[in-house]
Amino acid sequence: MSIEIKKIEDSPNFPNQADVVVVGAGIIGVCTAYELARKGVSVALVEKGTAGGEQSGRNWGWVRQQNRDLHELPLAQYSMQRWEELGPELQQELGFRRTGILYCTNEQADLDQWSKWSQGAQEYGFQNQILTSAQANERALTKSSSWLGGVWSPTDGRAEPGLAAPNIAAGAKEIGVSLHQNCAARGVEVTNRRVAGVWTERGLIKTNAAVFAGGAWTSRLCRHHGIELPVANIGGTALQTTSAPDVLGAGCLTIPGLALRRRIDGGYTLAVMGHGTLFITPQGMRYATKFYKMYRKRVAKKIKYRLNHSFLNGPEAWGSWLNDETSPFEKVRVLDPAPDLQLVKRALAAALSEFPALNGIRVERSWGGMIDTSPDLIPVISKTEKLEGLVIASSFSGHGFALGPGAGRLAAELILNEKPFVDPKPYRLSRFSDGSAITPSEMM
Repeated sequence: MSIEIKKIEDSPNFPNQADVVVVGAGIIGVCTAYELARKGVSVALVEKGTAGGEQSGRNWGWVRQQNRDLHELPLAQYSMQRWEELGPELQQELGFRRTGILYCTNEQADLDQWSKWSQGAQEYGFQNQILTSAQANERALTKSSSWLGGVWSPTDGRAEPGLAAPNIAAGAKEIGVSLHQNCAARGVEVTNRRVAGVWTERGLIKTNAAVFAGGAWTSRLCRHHGIELPVANIGGTALQTTSAPDVLGAGCLTIPGLALRRRIDGGYTLAVMGHGTLFITPQGMRYATKFYKMYRKRVAKKIKYRLNHSFLNGPEAWGSWLNDETSPFEKVRVLDPAPDLQLVKRALAAALSEFPALNGIRVERSWGGMIDTSPDLIPVISKTEKLEGLVIASSFSGHGFALGPGAGRLAAELILNEKPFVDPKPYRLSRFSDGSAITPSEMM
C-alpha cells in the first residue's frame, strides 16, 4: 500500500448477530460504529481491507468549517467540536490540532464569493476573517507571490489521516464494537423488504439494521439491491514530503495551484487543488446526465478522462453476484490507484517556489485515491425507501474526513430512528429522484 496507516487488530470472535452492521471502516464507518456503541448498541464493523486504508487515509487531513456549503456547516461545526473531544475521550492520538486554515487568491471573484459565504455563515454562529492584501501576504509567508486578499479561519484545524480512522476504530473496540478487517460484505439478507442480515465472506450476521459507509464502493453495493446512488469516483493525487522547516502561517494553506498541510511528523502533505482523473466506466456512463452541470461548472478544465482496468473490475464496474459467491469487494481489498506523477511534480515545484526555506525537501511518498462525489457535492446520509433498516452514509465529495464525527452521529440517529441533531433533509438520497433541482455547490 502506498500510504502509511496504523494497523489495528481485529476482534477475536466473529459475531453471528448484532443490533447494527456497519459496512466500511473508513472515517464515516468508524465514527458511526463508535456513536452507536456509546448508546449501548451492539455493532459489527466489517471492512473488506484495512481500517482507513482507502480515501480516509489518503485525503489531505484538513478539518475545516470554512467554505463549506451552508447545508454542511452545522455538521462541520459539530464535527469540529467532536474532533477536539475525541482524542482525549478515546485516549488515542488523532493528530488533531486547531492551527487555522488560510486561503489566498489573486481573483476578486474568489474574495467576493468568500465574503458572501462568510455573511451567510454568521447566521450559524461561525466567524472568520476576510483579509486585505497586506494581511494575506503577512500571514501566508509566501516569497514568490503576492496576494490580492484571503480568508482566515483560526478555529479550523488539521488531523492525521494515517491515525484517525484506525485509532477511532480502536477506541470503538474498547467499548464493544466487533471489528473485522479483510472481511467483505457481499450484500444484505432481505425479508419482506427489510434488512434481516448482512452476508459477509465469513458468513451471515443477523441484524435488522445496516449502514453502508463504503466510500467509493457504496454505489455498487447499493445497485446490488436495486438502489440507485449517483456517484462519480474522481481520482486524486497527494504526496508527503520529508521533514522540513515550518514555513506556514497556518496549519493548512491554499494558494492558486497548491494546498499544503503541516504534518505532525515534521513534513508536509501537498496537493494541486481541484485536479484529478475521471475514469470512463459503466457506472459513470449510467449517471453521466446527473453530473453534467457539475462537470461543466466546476471541473471540466481540471479533470483528465481515462479508460483503465476499472471499466471491468472495480467500484464502478458492472456485473452481478450472489451473496454466497465471491464478490467484487474481495477482488480489490484496498483501492490503491497510482498517483498522477505530473501533479506530484507540479505540487512540489510550487511549494519550493513559494517557500525557498523548503529547498532540499524530497517526496517521501505519493499516492492516489478515489473521491466518491455526488452530483451536487453534498453527501448522502439517508434512509432508503426500497429497503427498511438501511442507512447510506456516502458520497462525501472530498469532505468526509472533516465531517466524519458529525456524519457518524447523524447516521447512528437515523438507523436508531432517533431525532436527528441536524436537519437531514439536505442529505436525503431521494433528492436525486424526486424532481428536486440538483445544482452543484458553490463551495467545496
